[in-house]
Amino acid sequence: MSTVALKDAELPISADDFNALEQRVLRTVELLKQEREARAMAEQNANTLQQLLDEQSAQLTKVQEQVKAFEQERETVRQRVERLLNQLEEISA
Repeated sequence: MSTVALKDAELPISADDFNALEQRVLRTVELLKQEREARAMAEQNANTLQQLLDEQSAQLTKVQEQVKAFEQERETVRQRVERLLNQLEEISA
C-alpha cells in the first residue's frame, strides 16, 4: 500500500464530522428528489401547453379559413349590389 493510503486510513474521523457529512448527503438526496419532481412537473406543464398550442393553432387555421370565405362572400355580394344599383340608375335615366 502507498503511504498516502495509509495516512488517509489513519486519520480519525470524529463522530461530529461524520454526522455533518451524513446530513449533507441527506440534504443533497432530498434536493435531488425535489429537483426531479420539479422537472417532471415542468415537463408535464410543457406537454399540456403544447397540446393547448396545437389546439389553438388548429382553431386559428379554421378561423382564418372562415374569414377568407366571408371576405369572398362579401366581395360577391358587393358586386351584386353594384350591378343592381347600375340597373336602377339605367331605369331612372
